[in-house]
Amino acid sequence: MTPPYDDAPDRPYAPAPARDDGPAAAPGPRPAPAPRRGRDRRARILLPRPGRPRVTGEPPRTAVVGGGIAGLAAATALAERGVRVTLYEREPQLGGRLAGRPVTLSDGSTATMSRGFHAFFRQYYNLRGLLRRADPGLDRLRALPDYPLWHSTGLRDGFARIPRTPPWNALAFAARSPSFRAADLAAMNPRAALPLFDVRVPEVYRRLDGLSAAELLDRIRFPEAARHLAFEVFSRSFFVHPRTLSAAELALMFHIYFLGSGEGLLFDVPDEPFPQALWEPLGDYLAGHGATLLEGRAVDSVEPGPEGGCTVTAGGAAERYDAVVLALDTAGLRRLVAASPRLGDREWRTRIRRLRTAPPFLVSRYWLDRPADRTRPGFLATSGYGGLDNVSVLDRWEGEAARWAARTGGSVVELHAYATAAGLHRPAFQELLLTRLRSLYPELRDALVLDEHHEWRADCPHFPVGGYDDRPTVRTPDPAVMVAGDLARTDLPVALMERAATTGFLAANALLERWGVRGQVLWTVPDRGRSAPLRALARLAAG
Repeated sequence: MTPPYDDAPDRPYAPAPARDDGPAAAPGPRPAPAPRRGRDRRARILLPRPGRPRVTGEPPRTAVVGGGIAGLAAATALAERGVRVTLYEREPQLGGRLAGRPVTLSDGSTATMSRGFHAFFRQYYNLRGLLRRADPGLDRLRALPDYPLWHSTGLRDGFARIPRTPPWNALAFAARSPSFRAADLAAMNPRAALPLFDVRVPEVYRRLDGLSAAELLDRIRFPEAARHLAFEVFSRSFFVHPRTLSAAELALMFHIYFLGSGEGLLFDVPDEPFPQALWEPLGDYLAGHGATLLEGRAVDSVEPGPEGGCTVTAGGAAERYDAVVLALDTAGLRRLVAASPRLGDREWRTRIRRLRTAPPFLVSRYWLDRPADRTRPGFLATSGYGGLDNVSVLDRWEGEAARWAARTGGSVVELHAYATAAGLHRPAFQELLLTRLRSLYPELRDALVLDEHHEWRADCPHFPVGGYDDRPTVRTPDPAVMVAGDLARTDLPVALMERAATTGFLAANALLERWGVRGQVLWTVPDRGRSAPLRALARLAAG
């Protein structure tokens, strides 16, 4: 099989004259022309170092520890180029935090329970490129028509009818939104807002990592209603409250979705549960390229060898590899490093030890005996509803849920609560969220719960104020060991699932460079503000 080394994430492109103003990427990739066609003409392409298309001679052996997005991206780029890849995943299925597990419903049928709704935004170029390996046309992704926002006070917002070209998208959102009043706009501090118009990585962290997202919005004098309706929704997508989230991370999100990208805030969702739509086909693709997938196999330790490489111990069995990619969540990385005393140097190990996870979150899924009103959106972001952060009516877009709803006349509804408070009584909180749903969607007030399943988790990375320097880079003190995942930091404008996919590819590229092999082409949103006058004003404000 011929690997799609230079696959465009979503649309074909043609080269244009080279530009020398690209992002400060990790060693290896360098900037290249923007795409010729596509909605966002300024999306950036990062080319890897030149090299052979595949390994020659005896192929190096690489262990990838973790089967989430980052691990799958790293394993894919390596296996496509002839590296012998062994992927270890402690859970019995691939997908990491986007995995799914079968559950048996009371009628005897089987359904898939996952860790909840995830939006596949159009600017997730590298993640979409990964998914194209098993689904070249991205036929398993389905577009939702809007990203609606509701506040308990009655305010409503959405993104379906605003332009996508920055900065007109942000201006149109402010003009159309009921949460922005003329008096509020007049009271804002434009000087404090200027850094948002020229977000560059890593400079944005040097400027804003010492502030919380809430403090930055205070400085801007961002309207309270708009803060609750819009920015709190985004900050809580990091599973934390704005008071504890780094302002740099919020500014980066603003750049990715508003002032840096022309893709907008519309997104796609898989048309079937994550395992069936995404990970099982991608696992088959990897196996077809010779990768060994060890699901249900946790890694106990990774120890560097005296002559390079590492020994990976899993379940008491030790295997030697030429290189290792650690694609773990925060707690998993901390545990593995603690159990591997010779891995890395003292400073690196200390920074890993200081990493923290975000507070617990809840995903509740209900199989109800009646349908939600046909006007209800497939996904709704909420604020002010006592801990309820969003509602998904899965049978609007997921095939498995739609088939169950068609057979029973009911509906499948999922509730999310991010950053839950410490010490709460979990069963009572679950019941509270269900009560909020019945208030929000009155047609479900008397609906009978036929089945319910709840997922409580606390494994998302926390990006606290001042925490940027502690986050690991892709490269580690050991040239044979790489780190990948959404916890990693990189000099590219990426976040969340796209950061996981991008760092997975970067980890593979760093190893391939050692072996003289050309790595994966990467894409990102523009690496700076799009408006030259606004960039100049931002520089003046910073100076």
